[in-house]
Amino acid sequence: MYKKTKEKNGLTTVVSPMKQMSSVSLGVWIGVGGRYESEHNSGISHVIEHMLFKGTRTRTAKDLKQAVEGVGGAFNGFTSDEVTCYMVKVPSKYMELGMDILADMILEPRFDKKDFLREKSVICEEIKMYRDHPGDRVMELLEAIMWPGSPLGRPLTGNISTVRNFRMADVLDFKEAHYHPGNIAVVASGKVSPERIFSYAGEKFSGLKRKRKGRFSSPAVTSRGPRTRFSSADTNQTHIALGFYAFDRNIKERFAYKLMNVILGGNMSSRLFEELREKYGLCYDISSMYKRHSDVGEVIIHSGVDNRNAVKSLVAILDELRNMKDIGITEDELVRAKEYTKGQFMLAMEGTSSRMLWLGDRFMVHREIPDVPYVLKKLDELTLEDVNRACSRVFNARAASLAMISNITSSQKIKVRKELEKL
Repeated sequence: MYKKTKEKNGLTTVVSPMKQMSSVSLGVWIGVGGRYESEHNSGISHVIEHMLFKGTRTRTAKDLKQAVEGVGGAFNGFTSDEVTCYMVKVPSKYMELGMDILADMILEPRFDKKDFLREKSVICEEIKMYRDHPGDRVMELLEAIMWPGSPLGRPLTGNISTVRNFRMADVLDFKEAHYHPGNIAVVASGKVSPERIFSYAGEKFSGLKRKRKGRFSSPAVTSRGPRTRFSSADTNQTHIALGFYAFDRNIKERFAYKLMNVILGGNMSSRLFEELREKYGLCYDISSMYKRHSDVGEVIIHSGVDNRNAVKSLVAILDELRNMKDIGITEDELVRAKEYTKGQFMLAMEGTSSRMLWLGDRFMVHREIPDVPYVLKKLDELTLEDVNRACSRVFNARAASLAMISNITSSQKIKVRKELEKL
């Protein structure tokens, strides 16, 4: 499925050839994100990501965009808790152009002072936008109570105060400390020769010297009963975010959590969607996700419901969690969840971008890339007992965290906490 090489300076290149495709997706992955930041420099990785799109020593920001889009390509980047990624997708004959653009951004960013001041202002507006969106805001509140004192509990954008206080020297020092070949992986998938990518990437990044990688601490987790956070807002809906820790000790437990999440709220045939939307009409959308970091994991449920049905909706969610925990899932649900998960995985592997993103995440965050047949085999091996055990382990009151943006009364808040304690 893929080939991998490592240069003497530490640069790793991963290539997955897809001869039947006409495009190639390229990603330069940096092993740094929100978890490497302190409270006072929260959001700095995201600022650097923005700045690298503002131009290089030889290309303006407009030049960068026109170079990629002028050949029909796509251009993007993102910052997450543990990595930052810069990526392009171009017709395969323009692979060298795409690689040259990404390398130029990483190696020769402009970092103009006027751009820096302007982009800080742009990011502050981005932060305000998320805060004005209750669906995003409630997730921020949830993470803050799930991971207190940890970077996982802070927004990746930082806050307006930290962003405004960043100096150019702060940003350049942080980039210098983390953007080095031992902390970089070039990942490619599509119609391309591995040897060609190995040679071109190795040449582009040959001038960088290897440095020591940064580290972050695992968050301290205490399960002392349900944690709640209520925030009032003038909204037409109550937004609910309910989170649980999900710690896996091996690949079997990790895949059990994946299947559990599919059954719970991972698609439109899930229990939560069927109960709250189809059966009771309490919401337009409800979903759950299993989010796995390199060392810890979490299961999160989110929905927006009518203000008058806030407590009723939460009780309905908790009732379904109790059913999964106390009664368990059925064999039919297990079979459908397996087929759904395998099907979604195989569909993702068909696209050059989604395959590149999967390879990069597996290598940079989890430090291993399993073969596709291995993944499918491990999913098939899961039993009813494995998934039921996962439900019992995750859904308990002592490990529950609840955030709500709502105007419910004090007595309703008491009722909510009591319902949580019954889990």
